Amino acid sequence: MNAEIIAFVLYFVLMLAIGLIFFFREKSGGAKEYFLGGRSMGPWVTAMSAQASDMSAWLLMGLPGSILAFGFGQMWIGIGLCIGTILNWILVARRLRCFSEAANDSITLPQYLSNRFATKSIALQIICAVIFLAAFTVYVASAFVAGATVFTTIFPKLSSSVAMLLFALIIIVYTFLGGFKAVCWTDFFQGILMLVAVLALPIVIVATQNLDYSLLSQTVVGADGTEYAFGTSLFSASWQDIVSGLAWGLGYFGMPHIIVRFMSIKDPKMVKKSAIVASIWVVLSLGAVCMIAYFGRMLVGEELLVLGMQKTVFIALARKLFTPLIAGILLAAIMAASMSTADSQLLVASSSFTSDIYKPVFRKKASDKEMMWVGRGIVLLVALIAYFIASSKGDGAQAIMNLVENAWGVFGAAFGPVVILTLFWRRFTYAGAIAGVVAGALTDVLWLVFLSGPTGVYEILPGFVAGLICAVIVSLCDAAFSKVDLVKWD
Repeated sequence: MNAEIIAFVLYFVLMLAIGLIFFFREKSGGAKEYFLGGRSMGPWVTAMSAQASDMSAWLLMGLPGSILAFGFGQMWIGIGLCIGTILNWILVARRLRCFSEAANDSITLPQYLSNRFATKSIALQIICAVIFLAAFTVYVASAFVAGATVFTTIFPKLSSSVAMLLFALIIIVYTFLGGFKAVCWTDFFQGILMLVAVLALPIVIVATQNLDYSLLSQTVVGADGTEYAFGTSLFSASWQDIVSGLAWGLGYFGMPHIIVRFMSIKDPKMVKKSAIVASIWVVLSLGAVCMIAYFGRMLVGEELLVLGMQKTVFIALARKLFTPLIAGILLAAIMAASMSTADSQLLVASSSFTSDIYKPVFRKKASDKEMMWVGRGIVLLVALIAYFIASSKGDGAQAIMNLVENAWGVFGAAFGPVVILTLFWRRFTYAGAIAGVVAGALTDVLWLVFLSGPTGVYEILPGFVAGLICAVIVSLCDAAFSKVDLVKWD
């Protein structure tokens, strides 16, 4: 067994150990403990967990591969994500932590959106939960695909289906057993590993490699005849690339697996420290990933683009520049990115189903223990469906990877405007919230199907605007609006 494999295996042993530790420590806890960690998370864990669950394997495979192939224009996505992350922590984090606790101690986003208006209707909870289950199943499937890709790179004798099964089982075990605390603590370590990995590559490249910058101006022709041009600067990008890249940042305001971290922090006063840590992490990591693609275009760009393997630029550079032991640790960072997102999405989908559908619709008197075990069952079910989707032959698995961008758009358009309005507009009503969620989601999907190609504009932007406008108009036309001052805080 070589050093690369040893480092890789030790990483997975650590992740499983964390799940077992929290299972035995918290097995007497209830649903709030399992799904939200009892609102006891510290500022560092909250920050690192939020950012790690945000950045899936897309950070180390999708984004650098896209920049490597299509050039500077794709870097605007990173800029948009940095801006969105910082604004999310500034505008949403502290208020949502306070409001969600005041709103009948809500533990899920749909539950909060309903409790915010002191309504007995569960219509909004059900609509949200259905969107969650559908979109998160797609997200988890994409993580399984990415995990299998790295597994087969490390263990070439493994078939893709076996590799995917192993990856899925590891995530399921620690999420099933440990719940929110296990997910947060594994994400904490995974966030550190991801940051170290993305910073190490550009630093070593600058220190050791002779770079030929003239290669950036050359167009590479792929095996299928596609021409890949890098461009000359950020501002050489088309206006569609710039607008669409910045629009990515809107997704944060409605991303359930990220903002649930805000609800879990122990004390609202800790949010400021978490915001600083998270902002530094996202700026460093996204900046480093852009540099990896930039340098990768000169060092390995042609050989990868000809083979259509641009998404493996991080893997290729890690193996080119480091010893097998260090390369194994860096490759584990890709697995960390996949796992930290998949585990969060499994848990949010599970908590949403149990709290927003199972208890209010089927078992109104369900105990905390029953809710916790039903939630664990949903973790297994969602993971199983995601596995079969990701295992599909032909173009199916690749199509799932492409749908991640669309799922991000649906979440941002459907929930982003509504979350912001619940926190800042007293005149906002329950009917307005339903209208905002439905209009945002529908506009996003319709724009994707009919107008995304012709316009080149990412569908989250028109979806977000439509959701915001509909939410405001319906609220203003609604005679019954919330007069409940949910919280008083300084």
